Amino acid sequence: MLLDRDGTLVEDVPYNGDPEKVRPVPGAREALDRLRAAGLRLAVVTNQSGLARGCFTAEDMRRVHARVEELLGPFDHWAICPHAEADRCACRKPAPGLVHDAARALGTVPTRCVLIGDIGADMSAAAAAGAAGVLVPTPATRAAEVAAAPTVAADLPDAVDTVLARMRLVAAPAPARRAARGTVLVVRSDAAGDVLVTGPGIRAVAAGADRVVLLCGPRGRAAAELLPGVDEIIEWPLPWIDAPAPPVDPDAIQALTARLAAVGADDAVIFTSFHQSPLPLALLLRLAGIAHISAISDDYPGALLDVRHRVPAGVPEPERALSLAAAAGYPLPPDDQPGLRLRTDRLPPAPAAAGPPGYVVLHPGSSVETRACPVELATRVVRVLGAAGHRVLVTGGPDERELTARVAAAGGVDLGGRTGLGELAGVIAGAGALVVGNTGPAHLAAALGVPVVSLFAPTVPFGQWGPYRVPTVRLGDAAAPCRDTRATACPVPGHPCLSAVEPGRVLEALRLLGVPAAVPAPVPGGVVG
Repeated sequence: MLLDRDGTLVEDVPYNGDPEKVRPVPGAREALDRLRAAGLRLAVVTNQSGLARGCFTAEDMRRVHARVEELLGPFDHWAICPHAEADRCACRKPAPGLVHDAARALGTVPTRCVLIGDIGADMSAAAAAGAAGVLVPTPATRAAEVAAAPTVAADLPDAVDTVLARMRLVAAPAPARRAARGTVLVVRSDAAGDVLVTGPGIRAVAAGADRVVLLCGPRGRAAAELLPGVDEIIEWPLPWIDAPAPPVDPDAIQALTARLAAVGADDAVIFTSFHQSPLPLALLLRLAGIAHISAISDDYPGALLDVRHRVPAGVPEPERALSLAAAAGYPLPPDDQPGLRLRTDRLPPAPAAAGPPGYVVLHPGSSVETRACPVELATRVVRVLGAAGHRVLVTGGPDERELTARVAAAGGVDLGGRTGLGELAGVIAGAGALVVGNTGPAHLAAALGVPVVSLFAPTVPFGQWGPYRVPTVRLGDAAAPCRDTRATACPVPGHPCLSAVEPGRVLEALRLLGVPAAVPAPVPGGVVG
């Protein structure tokens, strides 16, 4: 657990070098003691430019921190940036250096850390390191910073409540169950990205089962083939999930029920997104003779579910899946990390046109219009990155060849239509970073540990659907009128939430993520036939 100092732990006194002026925020000591009691190690991550400005001495700061610990209890590490903004150091928040420093000192990695802070720089530093962030606004916090935060709490005790509740969700005690698990049917329909973010939950089930059979839809099949822990895949479109929905065909429903019965599953775990109901499929599973069924359901399930799980709104989708697996009796093993993962042995090599690793991948398209990068912005990004010395590969599906050709003409390499999902993962694996909207390739990058510049339209919550546990910089207007509408067609002319992003911000994001220009700028129009 990482905590900002001024405005988060103690009242913000500008350039304070006087221990007598230290005033804890209300409830701070009790909240921190609850974190300590939960076994969490604590570090403070704080910008202290007053040192560089000569406002106080290192000894003054030491006495202030001694007073903080006298009032709030001990911290396991203090990570301090002593530089001024003009120094352009790698540690001053929003740069991620302090987060990396604190994680090392605590014997962990940033992706296992949460940072609580009161301004956008705290959230940006956390995201750029791959850590989670919880914002506790003060009167000094800008509205735009609140809108962009992945999670917002009312105060420090509320932030601690949020963190501890999420810990309990994914480590829920398993119900009393028989020792032999046999075959477990897991279900995750919808698109590739939805299947990818369910991966940690599926791995948790696989760790406690002899065999895992995954039921998915046609759009998720390619992603399902890349997930660890899956022994067999059943591909079947579900008319209450897929969009556009196929008609309900009684013969097809009977055939699906028979196919599910043939699996011989001892258990079933139905993973869904927050807006989907598991109950239609639960009914078919009952008819198929599956005796034990678990799912998240706000609706009363009657006899359709044996484990009816509840999850608060806003929990990241991978944690939502992990929490259901744990409630069903399949907690993630201690030796597994809760991030996304792929079976890298199944990744085909990247096309030869990709060239040596270290390039930047730009994926401008999306199956959902509102989540795509506007073509004019994508074109300008390629031009700016190329001028800065980055080799840019432009990727897209077979139906996006015209889009990728237009974007790549600004100085990138066009791989549009040349990569299936597996090949695309191979391309991303060699990248220094991925520039992408809220679409499946962002989750591929997260699973591969590749940093993401996320051009994220706010139609769905970033904290729930953003790249999970991977260094990320979010760009775009998080407070745009389309916020939380779940719109698939842009309700505001001109796509302003993303079209207003300046390409130079993407270049700045790459620098923040530590992505160097790998090669000389390519010749404009480097299109691969």
